[in-house]
Amino acid sequence: MTLKILMVEDDTSVAEMMGMFFRKENWEQDIATDGEQAVEIFRQNPTKYDIITLDLNLPKKDGIQVAKEIRQITPTVPIIMLTARGSESDQVLGLEVGADDYVSKPFSPIALIARIKALHRRVMMEESSFKTDQESQNEDYDVVTAHIKISKSRREVLFDGHNVNTLTPKEFELLYTMSQKPKQVFSREQLLELIWGYEYYGEERTVDAHIKKLRQKLEKVGPQVIQTVWGVGYKFDDSQVGK
Repeated sequence: MTLKILMVEDDTSVAEMMGMFFRKENWEQDIATDGEQAVEIFRQNPTKYDIITLDLNLPKKDGIQVAKEIRQITPTVPIIMLTARGSESDQVLGLEVGADDYVSKPFSPIALIARIKALHRRVMMEESSFKTDQESQNEDYDVVTAHIKISKSRREVLFDGHNVNTLTPKEFELLYTMSQKPKQVFSREQLLELIWGYEYYGEERTVDAHIKKLRQKLEKVGPQVIQTVWGVGYKFDDSQVGK
């Protein structure tokens, strides 16, 4: 497995150290040492990189702004945010602006490599399930509810006929998973297991951050269909929309 990684890190000693570990994995690494450089490098070739590791504290543009601008270029490239240990608010904010995972500094190089492998493996599984014959005119949908239609192979979400095409892979999987079983309540732990997988070691606020972003995107085209069940988790229910 050869990966191309963009490491956004202003501490060159950290970036160079990780470069040695990446080369042992037969991975390629480009380094950006400030936020402006990171966005420009990525903008020049958005399809080049399999993973971005993004330090939160950067000169010129911080990691939050960089993540926002990268997500404007593409919603799909996986981003691992590197944050200060115990900085819960920064971690949540990073997830809210589009990061897929976070690792606290100081970190073990082996632990970061394990996170990269787990995230990439998950993305590959999702992409393989989304592959479809581009010439196919099959208009069938995997999920059809009162107001939502979802095609997993085409990664298409229609809300009352409006195309919701800005969802990240995790946001899409959350909506797809819950809409398959309308009104069923999913705990945060269940969603972590179903969407992020057994190898994910994140916390339940990861789910909350992604649900928040998913809701914001859905609200741009229609009423809210993801409900909070206090003390338990979340559920999808569009049966009362428009009534």
